[in-house]
Amino acid sequence: MNGGRTVFRETSAQPRTESVPFSHLSLELGHLYMEDFIEGPERLRRHFAAVRPWVEAARTGVGPLPAGGRPRISTCFLIDDYFSRLSTPAELIPPLLRAAADTGLTIDYLARESACATTDPAHRDRAALAESVLHRLVESPPPGSSGFRPPVSRTGWLTNGRRTPTHRTSAALDPTGAAWEPPSETGARGHSVFMDVELWSGPEEERTWSCAFLASVWQLVRLGLLRDNGAAVLTPRDWDPKEFPAQWDALPAVVRLNPLAAPFTAYATCSILPARFLPVEHAVRVILDQVHVEPEALRQITDRSAREGVTVPTGVVDRTSYVFPPGL
Repeated sequence: MNGGRTVFRETSAQPRTESVPFSHLSLELGHLYMEDFIEGPERLRRHFAAVRPWVEAARTGVGPLPAGGRPRISTCFLIDDYFSRLSTPAELIPPLLRAAADTGLTIDYLARESACATTDPAHRDRAALAESVLHRLVESPPPGSSGFRPPVSRTGWLTNGRRTPTHRTSAALDPTGAAWEPPSETGARGHSVFMDVELWSGPEEERTWSCAFLASVWQLVRLGLLRDNGAAVLTPRDWDPKEFPAQWDALPAVVRLNPLAAPFTAYATCSILPARFLPVEHAVRVILDQVHVEPEALRQITDRSAREGVTVPTGVVDRTSYVFPPGL
């Protein structure tokens, strides 16, 4: 309350939402664990050989653009330097790029997964991305819920429905005679596919973010929907693909390897991943469905896509798609 006083605020005091360039599609050519890289160049070549046909299909899937426009499509690759660091950028990245080139593929942008968790070394003044996305979560209460469960910010668990109510295991010991109730998915069509997603483990000051939560941050970054006090995050930096550092932290969060590449951020994303990531990406969709995105960032995309005559789905989760090729 302000006691009836009128509060004046300078327009300049409102943080301006920085705009970012957009491709029509951000195409992820894979996500591998450090253990996959250790298997050697042949393992990487097999990966990209399996990915190649689906890259062509994804490019074709963008469809014709108004007035015969040419689709802007950029490719990217996410390296897991968060959960393990069994090798250095100088040792790991050149074989990766050669394996992609051997199959006729070009990686335009290379990103470090740890950057989705921590603060970009180039911007120490900014908030850690994972923490900032956590504060943007708005849990969807299931129908009939009483709101008794602790918030996700305290538990670290996010669900897409109603959990099984806690009762005693023995009906004979329960004087109320309460019966077991199954969990249920909010908005289920016929039958529920209930999911409870762990966002982190460990104490608050030493959190280890889950793969699903970091993958959600990664999707939001590629969609150009994250800002820090209005400023764009993980802006790609140009990098000479002929030389890489000996330490991961010496490599920018996102590097542009192809100077002619279309923009890193895009109206939609497509990720070509091994089938083992399917449950992770299901969890990603549960998370994305409950992230509050800055209205101004959404408006910028709406306005720009409308000027291009391109239809962008309203829901953030509907802007993501996946391919899980057999044998990848």
